[in-house]
Amino acid sequence: MENQLKTLTTKNGTYLGLFLIACTVIAYSVNLELFLKPWFGIVLFFFVLGFGIYSTMGYKKQLNGFISFKQGFSSFILPIIIGMLLSSVVSFLLFNFIDTEAATFLKEKTIEMTVNMMEGFGAPEASINEAVTKLENQNQFGIAGILKSLAFQIVFYAVVGLIVALSFKKKDPNLE
Repeated sequence: MENQLKTLTTKNGTYLGLFLIACTVIAYSVNLELFLKPWFGIVLFFFVLGFGIYSTMGYKKQLNGFISFKQGFSSFILPIIIGMLLSSVVSFLLFNFIDTEAATFLKEKTIEMTVNMMEGFGAPEASINEAVTKLENQNQFGIAGILKSLAFQIVFYAVVGLIVALSFKKKDPNLE
């Protein structure tokens, strides 16, 4: 990988990671229920997406306005992977070592919200009980839960990154 790209992705990934860590710490400090609010996740999603686009734009500018598909994709996805890995490590430490009661609280609230939603949709009692049992048996903040969530998010952002890279791709006519 080009040294310029390594430097950019590492720097931007670290900045993204610090931002996501700050959001986690602030939500944890202010109100744990923020983690359960859909708008909180949506805001973070759009910020990460915007950050990936910003990173791609910055790299394209460094390359004098010309960027290959591979360079565009790499400059989009690598900072996101780095940032999300940093954030995931902090979440793992926070909810597994620093404050395990917070993880228990969030799990209970998630179960409560799931039951309310399923009852609102008129789901049969057996389905509700099955969903509750499944939620009780999973540890979303354990290493497996965090890695699974991280993998799904990276795959999703990779698909978006392919679209971004395609839209930013521009060949240098002097090289043709």
